[in-house]
Amino acid sequence: MHGPNRAHHSFKKFFLQYLAHWPEYFIVAEAPGGELMGYIMGKAEGSVAREEWHGHVTALSVAPEFRRLGLAAKLMELLEEISERKGGFFVDLFVRVSNQVAVNMYKQLGYSVYRTVIEYYSASNGEPDEDAYDMRKALSRDTEKKSIIPLPHPVRPEDIE
Repeated sequence: MHGPNRAHHSFKKFFLQYLAHWPEYFIVAEAPGGELMGYIMGKAEGSVAREEWHGHVTALSVAPEFRRLGLAAKLMELLEEISERKGGFFVDLFVRVSNQVAVNMYKQLGYSVYRTVIEYYSASNGEPDEDAYDMRKALSRDTEKKSIIPLPHPVRPEDIE
């Protein structure tokens, strides 16, 4: 398989793996007419012993015609509730440093920048790779909010567990 079909196949496989392993973390919002309004997909990961068990937002997307309705906030809330039920200490996500609209939205939802990850996003058009913020929101299990104490220095992708 070559070209666009190969990329489509890999993308589809990626989504199906998440759906198979973490179905409760895959939520779709559908309009009354059946149109896809948006979705969120994530997973549970980390170590319980080190108080790093958490929910992770892998993808959040809302169709342009359904933006500014609070749908992204609702999808995030649902994923946070699932992470609470699974005993997570926090929810985290990665977002491009340049995506200020998303960064601001996540901050409004209670997320804060935990660390900067240098060159997390690969550029495909000759542009330099882009940094990401690892943003976190503590859940009720993290009573001391230790999971959101910011790291004082940036990290590289290979340093992320």
